[in-house]
Amino acid sequence: MNKILVIEDNEDLAYGLQSNLQLEGHDVVVSGDGRSAEQSLAERTPDLIILDLMLPDTDGFSLLGSIRAKLPDVLVLILSARGQEMDKVNGLKFGADDYLTKPFGLMELLARIEALLRRLPSLRNQETTEIERVMFGDVEVDPASRSVYRNNQLIELAPKEFDLLIALVKFAGQVRTRLQLLQSVWGHQARVETRTIDTHIGELRKKLETDPANPQFILTARKKGYWFREG
Repeated sequence: MNKILVIEDNEDLAYGLQSNLQLEGHDVVVSGDGRSAEQSLAERTPDLIILDLMLPDTDGFSLLGSIRAKLPDVLVLILSARGQEMDKVNGLKFGADDYLTKPFGLMELLARIEALLRRLPSLRNQETTEIERVMFGDVEVDPASRSVYRNNQLIELAPKEFDLLIALVKFAGQVRTRLQLLQSVWGHQARVETRTIDTHIGELRKKLETDPANPQFILTARKKGYWFREG
């Protein structure tokens, strides 16, 4: 069952979409404005967002930018009466995966949603892919035994520190937001502050970096999150 968030201020349309998508077997939540959408996203991460651009309390493009900053992997389909070519171009530039103008046919919308959701297995496979032994600098990581060595000496990592390291290594070269890392390590339902990530990153740097104040491998992406540089 895929989780879908519908962000639409027209109640008849929003709940009509919810009803039809539920009939297709999806778990659907409706938000009528930007504020409630942000609250919903803080509580759970959807697989797909259906976004109207003209909301009562915010510009849809601004909300899309905020969503992309926090959830770069979530699928977004814009559903809007703004049908000018530049609206579509801007929507795609801001990070939408698809753009459908109102009025629309229900069958076309369902087909587009199905096409987008077909991307999920490949995205999820990357998240769950097992990794082999990794070496960077003077550090060696053995995921199979959950062991880390530095200069051939065993380094004691707390369980969550090790899980966080693996969550970064799996996506080497890619920025992972704090929310993504929280969900990977603590799970989607965990009630954990995002600053917990910063604390654990600090501990990993102390244990694994030659100069923790100037790390070479566990790096910060300013205002975005963290990423791992292969060594």
